[in-house]
Amino acid sequence: MRRMRTGCLGLLASLAILALAADALAWWQARRPLPAPPTYVAMGSSFAAGAGLGSLAPGSPWLCARSTAGYPPQLARMLKLPLTDMSCGGAVTHHLLHGGQFFQGPQLRAVGPATRLVTITVGGNDVGYIGDLSLLAARHSHSLWGWLVRSFWPGPEPVEARDWTTLERELAATITAVHRQAPAGRVVVATYPAILPPRGTCPALALTANEAALMRTVGDRLAATTRAAATKAGATVIDMTALGQAHNACATQPWARGYAGIAPFHPTLVGAHATATAIAITLRSPARKR
Repeated sequence: MRRMRTGCLGLLASLAILALAADALAWWQARRPLPAPPTYVAMGSSFAAGAGLGSLAPGSPWLCARSTAGYPPQLARMLKLPLTDMSCGGAVTHHLLHGGQFFQGPQLRAVGPATRLVTITVGGNDVGYIGDLSLLAARHSHSLWGWLVRSFWPGPEPVEARDWTTLERELAATITAVHRQAPAGRVVVATYPAILPPRGTCPALALTANEAALMRTVGDRLAATTRAAATKAGATVIDMTALGQAHNACATQPWARGYAGIAPFHPTLVGAHATATAIAITLRSPARKR
């Protein structure tokens, strides 16, 4: 009994040390100096960071998981611009403007007078879009995680109960702050790519038709709220929700994954390339410049 108790205490101590080490690493990474000049700054959540799309970008905080193949680095290569990638998995709009994620300051802090381009993709975490998609799919699985979700998750919130007002207000405020800090810069807001088909469901989603219908409404409302905030604040909108309708997770050439892989319901490599291409085409069109 004493040996068992000693072993348990040792395991708990080891876990505590690992947790402290992880916190220390995150704290240190959050305080590293930013690269300069910040010509192109990418901001946003895991949809901008490129979750699950390849190797970790040099200098990325490990908790942010910025990929070398997300749409910002692809766009930077297309436009031949130096990139300062501030995107971070799990970010909500508040983190872009005010900071506080993984000991980090605002993502906005990288923007300055030399900045010529800022791209933003954010909002899904603010309203529980991807999280609810993943939990809904998980509770149909026969895994331990599926059992835990079925046992303890109360289910998705109604569409109207989600905080759309705060999302729109904070996204517009973030864009306004970017314009203030980079008067000569262009702000481009890309919506999330279409994940769900226009109707029904498919095996890749692992959702019932009713679950897909609910989350389709959330996704459409997210795109509409994003468009409204970006337009109000004077940003250019790249509507990947509309552009990607034929490339949803049920399509033969999807721009977003279903419930599979490291980052379920996130962009595929082809989807990230499509977003980068759509932004590049718009930026190269003089008639559509702000």
